Amino acid sequence: QEYPVPAGSHPHDVAPAPDGGVWYVAQHLGELGLLDPKTGQIRRIKLGEKSRPHGVIVGPDGAPWLTDSGLNAIVRVDPATEKVTVYPLPSGREGANLNTAAFGKRGVLWFTGQSGIYGRLDIQAGRMEVFDAPKGRGPYGIAATPDGTVYFVSLAGSYLARLDPDTGAATVIEPPTPKQGARRVWADSKGHLWISEWNVGQLGRYDPATGAWKEWRLPGEKPGAYAVYVDDRDKVWLTDFGANALVRFDPVTEKFEVFPLPSGNAQVRQILGRHGEVWGAESGTDKLVVIRTP
Repeated sequence: QEYPVPAGSHPHDVAPAPDGGVWYVAQHLGELGLLDPKTGQIRRIKLGEKSRPHGVIVGPDGAPWLTDSGLNAIVRVDPATEKVTVYPLPSGREGANLNTAAFGKRGVLWFTGQSGIYGRLDIQAGRMEVFDAPKGRGPYGIAATPDGTVYFVSLAGSYLARLDPDTGAATVIEPPTPKQGARRVWADSKGHLWISEWNVGQLGRYDPATGAWKEWRLPGEKPGAYAVYVDDRDKVWLTDFGANALVRFDPVTEKFEVFPLPSGNAQVRQILGRHGEVWGAESGTDKLVVIRTP
């Protein structure tokens, strides 16, 4: 099912809200939106002049947290009052091209920037640190495993990296396929990391316990594996730009199922979900889309 959002929004990322709504970032309008799937109504919150939000997640506090490349800041929005709190990156870190964020251990927010940085915001201590990424530009997707360990992937650098929660250091882990274009990453309930390999149209899996990798090519002639998300049944979902579809992978049978999107050229760049639902943002059509599973 698709839901229209205001024209010109270019919705980039989505995050299901605790109250049943769905947060999304309107990248081209500098807004955060909240869709009510029951009514189709949308609440719109302006984030400030020059805002260009990219990612949104729901934090442990139940509030939406955003990476905003226009403001070069992490942004929190109070869901009750709509108060916008901006945490700017330190001086000298302008133009970070902030991408996505994830909460790790001790409630610390980690984030990536495609210009070649990653960082962390310790909310309780009120301290932000920014680090130079291995191999320079490219940090993109980021996710935490069930034990709170945070990993990110580099699209330009084609690697997976594990972050040390104490020092902040990044340890590079090389996938088997060179120049694969690791775009986004997600963890399953066992702590395995699933990676969308954009340049080669593959899904990768890394097991931190054994160091073992396995990769699968998506079906079709020219698959474009963009987003990846693992649901609460450990099924792996991807968006395929080549097929204009959502794709589900079963790790047990190692088989893919393809679900074509209703609108052409949907360009779903990120997916997230909750029990029985997988949500995506159609940046190409100004719509949100959900696939509901029994």
